[in-house]
Amino acid sequence: MTEPALPPGPRLPVLVQSMGLLRFRHRFIPHLRRRYGDTFTVRVIPHGRPLVLFTRPEHTKEIFAADPEVFHAGKGNAILGPIMGEHSLLLQDGSDHKRARKLLMPAFNGHALHGYEAVVSELARAEVARWQPGVEFRSLDRMNALTLEVILRVVFGVTDESRLAALRPRVRTIVNVSPALLAGAAWPWLLRFRPWRTQVTNRIELDRLIYAEIADRRAAPDLRSRTDVLSRLLLVGADGGEGEGDRLSDAELRDQLVTLLLAGHETTATALSWALYELGRDPVLRQRARDGGDAYLEAVMKESLRLHPVIAMVVRTLMQPATVGGYALPAGATVGPSILLNHADPTHHPDPEAFRPERFLGASPPTNTWIPFGGGVRRCIGAGFSLMEGVAVLREVLAAYDVETTQADEPKVRNITSVPRHGARITVRPLPEG
Repeated sequence: MTEPALPPGPRLPVLVQSMGLLRFRHRFIPHLRRRYGDTFTVRVIPHGRPLVLFTRPEHTKEIFAADPEVFHAGKGNAILGPIMGEHSLLLQDGSDHKRARKLLMPAFNGHALHGYEAVVSELARAEVARWQPGVEFRSLDRMNALTLEVILRVVFGVTDESRLAALRPRVRTIVNVSPALLAGAAWPWLLRFRPWRTQVTNRIELDRLIYAEIADRRAAPDLRSRTDVLSRLLLVGADGGEGEGDRLSDAELRDQLVTLLLAGHETTATALSWALYELGRDPVLRQRARDGGDAYLEAVMKESLRLHPVIAMVVRTLMQPATVGGYALPAGATVGPSILLNHADPTHHPDPEAFRPERFLGASPPTNTWIPFGGGVRRCIGAGFSLMEGVAVLREVLAAYDVETTQADEPKVRNITSVPRHGARITVRPLPEG
């Protein structure tokens, strides 16, 4: 028997609940679980629409395995539409999403990832060589710069320095866009004012650069021998390629490239900065990371994503009434597992406040209890790329330096992500010879 009402939740004003969720989530969401239990409802702007958060893995499984025609993920990401574009994988649902994912998959399979790793390692080595031993710095800033370079060279495939110089400032502006600036799409009158007008101008110029790169790449005589993501996507559906004749248009390519930029830049950079922060706090852990090879470094990345989630939740919007966790929920409600609470559950992650990469060696945590990349048919297509990139970067850092954390840190909400409040400050010193 399903219950007739939404799960319980606070009766605070909608604006207060929204602020709690968006700005103070690391305290607000755990408070709601203590107050209301494993499943609860938050009312958010606009119009006080219900957001139902679940924390039990069996409920997470229900949501990830549900009919994607009913449980729409694209609606939950709609705020990013003005930047990502209508063809973005994150904004599509149903057959459109299925088609786009099929066309993108060849650029992210195991063979492709192996081809990207050498370039990532080379870029990481060059970044690390610029660090000054003994000088404190914000690892988040350096990881953001590095992952941006990875996106431009490995995903966009740009190697010409003049084009890189033109793209970098445009991309940084897009990456740093705030939800307030995105409001220009809902209230066009805001575009008369400088912050919103500047954002539109930047997007137009970025699009011009991206479309020029796509056009040049289509005509490149060495297209088939190139290994970057854009070149691989251009070959999908071509003679001898994958995709059975279906191909991505220039507009689709643009939207997917910007999506990969936004989804794969700050998230990986943040996970890496937290990993360096945790490694810098424990010399025993650092030595294990050096001695344990790539498997241990991947476990470090996974534990960083567990203990310090970059995204707080995975959401779906119900296109018709549905039952989840025994609750009969109305069409229009948004539902999803809380990543914050799933990752902090001591039932599935003993001693959850401790940084223990060993959780991911041998037997991993139970299914649907570690969900930084979502799950089901909507699991992040770049998950493998992110972990490969993280391993390659940590390998280069630890091969060159010993890392020491200089200041305690805590999460801070930045737009829709959570980052180290103080930038995960560290110092490095050369390893002793021999």
